[in-house]
Amino acid sequence: MNIIVTGANGYIGKHVVSCLKDRDHHVYALDWKFDEMLDGVEYATCDIFNDDLSDIVKKSDACIHLAYRDGFRHMSSAHMEDLNKHVSFIENMCKYGLKQLLVLGSMHEVGYFEGAIDENTPCNPLTYYGIAKNTLRQVTSIMCRQYDCVWQWVRAFYITGDETRGSNVFTKITQAYNDGKKEFPLNSGKNLYDFIDINQLAYQIARVIEQKEVDGIINCCSGKPVSLLDKIQDFIKEKNYDIKLNIGAFPDRPYDSPGIWGDNTKIKKILGE
Repeated sequence: MNIIVTGANGYIGKHVVSCLKDRDHHVYALDWKFDEMLDGVEYATCDIFNDDLSDIVKKSDACIHLAYRDGFRHMSSAHMEDLNKHVSFIENMCKYGLKQLLVLGSMHEVGYFEGAIDENTPCNPLTYYGIAKNTLRQVTSIMCRQYDCVWQWVRAFYITGDETRGSNVFTKITQAYNDGKKEFPLNSGKNLYDFIDINQLAYQIARVIEQKEVDGIINCCSGKPVSLLDKIQDFIKEKNYDIKLNIGAFPDRPYDSPGIWGDNTKIKKILGE
């Protein structure tokens, strides 16, 4: 397939581009800058919100839209500021004749919820990030139906791995250890999450875009709830970090659910499991 990847230089984007290349797809990697480039990938430095991408769409079978600002800062004003830009981008891609679109979503669209979530779980987002993603999902669904474009909304959960590029708690623990700190402050760590390694997420995204039969909201996840504390303790042990956790140093975020994970029925169907 000929596949466009926006945000190709980002934390997730780099892994998706690499995975698609390894699976023998031709990748058009789009971003405003690139730190490194892989042989066999066609890179284009551009502004996806303002540049004319009609020519590249005509050569493409599908688009994976990963570009997003401040994804780890849930109350950043950028989420609302950029919402219309993402809507316009998706509308333009549809008008250019795109036939298949995959957009990265988030568990934060759902808001406060306990248990496994699927495509029918009601959404009541509690952060600017969740509100923006949820609205974009709703608009994208309508647009793709209007333009007869296959719509695949991939919901990501708690992403781990590649700590040098990430912005999650595992990256922060790594930075603290590298800075010589002997203690790391944490909340209670009791919350249950669905953890997925960045390489596994990239693989699942690649498998989703390679088919059209399963569409709509698709959870890219493990389907298994694990406590944050257990995951962190395993991470520290695996990395052999000499650092102690200060559990309860600050309170849990009020908008975080006690336990939220993905129903992986649809991704298992795609993977043939």
